[in-house]
Amino acid sequence: MHGEYKVPGGKLVVVDLDFEDGLIRRFHLAGDFFLEPDTALADIDAAVEGMPVESDASTIAAAVRAALPDGAQLLGFSPEAVGTAVRRALVTAPGWRDFDWEIVHEKAVSPRMNLALDEVLTARVGDGRRRPTLRIWEWDQSAVVIGSFQSYRNEVDPEGAARHGFDVVRRISGGGAMLMAAGQIITYSLYVPAALVQGMTFADSYAFLDDWVLQALRSVGVNATYQPLNDIASPSGKIGGAAQKRLANGGVLHHATISYDIDGQVMTEVLRIGREKLSDKGTVSAAKRVDPLRTQTGMARADIIERFKDTFRALTGAEDGTISDDEYRDAEALVESKFATDAWLHRVP
Repeated sequence: MHGEYKVPGGKLVVVDLDFEDGLIRRFHLAGDFFLEPDTALADIDAAVEGMPVESDASTIAAAVRAALPDGAQLLGFSPEAVGTAVRRALVTAPGWRDFDWEIVHEKAVSPRMNLALDEVLTARVGDGRRRPTLRIWEWDQSAVVIGSFQSYRNEVDPEGAARHGFDVVRRISGGGAMLMAAGQIITYSLYVPAALVQGMTFADSYAFLDDWVLQALRSVGVNATYQPLNDIASPSGKIGGAAQKRLANGGVLHHATISYDIDGQVMTEVLRIGREKLSDKGTVSAAKRVDPLRTQTGMARADIIERFKDTFRALTGAEDGTISDDEYRDAEALVESKFATDAWLHRVP
């Protein structure tokens, strides 16, 4: 069996193995990583040899770490990366190009409609009625989007939101509140089958699914890195954040918002929690904590989005696609029954 795992921002880890009587046999690690001392490669192979095939990634990583000689240097990979590659081999997990992808970038719609489309399109991918998809959002109105489990009254200052023209909506994924001013952010969603992230821990899947956008950002001169669990950052500050939702039918939603431009003062007047976060970090203003792409690149938002799409096409072979009329209808119905209701918005008071 053969498994591969490209460490986000790092190197490719490759494993080959057999299994007999429920145990891993004839295990070999390879890749374009760096490892010192040279003999540590044999130590890693020996650590995994004979482990039960049901061992999870963290158990495999612990065995690898325990087997490393004192002072060993792993550059471009980690014991956890070995564990992930082994699990992907055992479940024969596919890669990006094993799927037929499309990119959707259509008309601006309301915040609630964007959130409803996320649920509808994720469900369709899970059901096999839609190809795996990258969707670039466009907004016709500014919004504060709070996480599925956040308290409305703790996160948002309703008077500040109204004063600055921000609608308040709740998404189906967890995570923190995002200030999404129309034309000042770049938001994308990936709708993928669970098979793409088989064998990965939940945390590893965040890094894996955001690696393409790190490549895109680096191509426009931003030294972007992944900061666990769900932040995208550069040496100048935080750029954006991601969130996930996994549906029972096997559809996985991974979406991220990246700041193209930002008004730090507005952030502190609309988000309550932002004041505490800034105080906790000893930061004078939101503008200093979040550093947008406009100041780092000097590029137009539309040009950065095109670079994102070009990078994704190169990675996946994706074709341009559309949202069907019946998908829009399903999303409109979901807005009415869920996303526009007080029951959903205030599900956590």
